[in-house]
Amino acid sequence: MAYYQQQGGFFSRIPTVTRNLFFVNVLVFVAYLLNKDFMMTTFALFYPTSHYFHWWQLITHMFMHGGWAHIFFNMWALIMFGSAVEQTIGSRKMLILYFVAGLGAVALHFGTMYLECLYFENQMAEGVLSAGQSYARLKLTPTVGASGAIYGLLMSYALLYPQNRLTLIFPPISMKAMTWVIIFGVIELFVGIRGVADGVAHFAHLGGMLFGWLMIRYWKKKGTLFNEYGQY
Repeated sequence: MAYYQQQGGFFSRIPTVTRNLFFVNVLVFVAYLLNKDFMMTTFALFYPTSHYFHWWQLITHMFMHGGWAHIFFNMWALIMFGSAVEQTIGSRKMLILYFVAGLGAVALHFGTMYLECLYFENQMAEGVLSAGQSYARLKLTPTVGASGAIYGLLMSYALLYPQNRLTLIFPPISMKAMTWVIIFGVIELFVGIRGVADGVAHFAHLGGMLFGWLMIRYWKKKGTLFNEYGQY
């Protein structure tokens, strides 16, 4: 075991993948501020049958954010949980985990949107006038944010460090990491089913958690979960 004094500022102490993901998110947000319409219609995620949809949006939407609060809390969570996860499982698996959780979030989000489309189509067939407007609005609504991938990291952190205590910024309540994850999951499921807090992709969050759980479980089963280089 070698001991060394780490030099540099704050960002030099953040693991490589987490740090690079942070900078890419910030750079994309700056580009969004400079040209919001172009960035939103080109790189945000639209439903596959929307005329705004492009295949690359499956990835690029993870780096798009709709406002300062949105990117601040996502990047705070990325640094907090991503750093710990990356130091434990290694940079390569961290990168895989991030994108698998993000794409898993897309899969569940699209699944719920598909069900919504079917519902509106049935209503339109029955002559409900408002259904057509809701159907069109659904296909024109963009989805942005790293939240799906972040929820995957949150789940991974809880699986790796279930006894660690986490404290919310507000209110300052402290609980074990796994307890928080269960609470967040139940809340997301409840408000997602009830349709509360419109404008938030709750099932995308659940998809990120699910696929984060699946990846950690897969690596555990293979016996390859932990960073093989052993960072001490």
